[in-house]
Amino acid sequence: MTAAPVPRHVVLVGMMGVGKSSLAKRVGRSLRRPVLDTDAEIVQRTSRTIPEIFATDGESMFRDLEVSVLADLLDRTEPSVIAAAGGIVLRQENRDALAHAGTVVWLRAPVEVLLSRVVNGSHRPALAEDAEGTLRSMERDREPLYAEVADVTVDTAQRFDDALAEILAVVADREAVVS
Repeated sequence: MTAAPVPRHVVLVGMMGVGKSSLAKRVGRSLRRPVLDTDAEIVQRTSRTIPEIFATDGESMFRDLEVSVLADLLDRTEPSVIAAAGGIVLRQENRDALAHAGTVVWLRAPVEVLLSRVVNGSHRPALAEDAEGTLRSMERDREPLYAEVADVTVDTAQRFDDALAEILAVVADREAVVS
């Protein structure tokens, strides 16, 4: 008789402002798993903010850091909940890594909702000029990539309690299958 596979990570992906970090904390508490955040890990490793990295090194360097951080977080043996940066899906190597991560949850909300959540955030370098136009463009470019990596899509436009319940049900179903 072989041992049951260890549950893998739960990775939350989606646009900025969709609630990845907030929901990751709640999912982590519910599953009693550590919560990791790719943006927070980048800030910790570099001792710089995301806007500083963008301003000094550019987006390409930031995306390189994302690749390294995501690989490191996914290599951890303890099943975790990971809030992935909004642009994590832009690099093929990240999409390949997510295919073997565990349960990837695409969190979605309409641009109007995202805009209301992020418009006052000074830590969003990509939204410096035309926030709505930028979010719409990002959504158009990234939706097929989120769809490619996602095992399930969860709407976060309304109550996070509903999204949390949906995520926990999906994880329980998927992990029951591998046990």
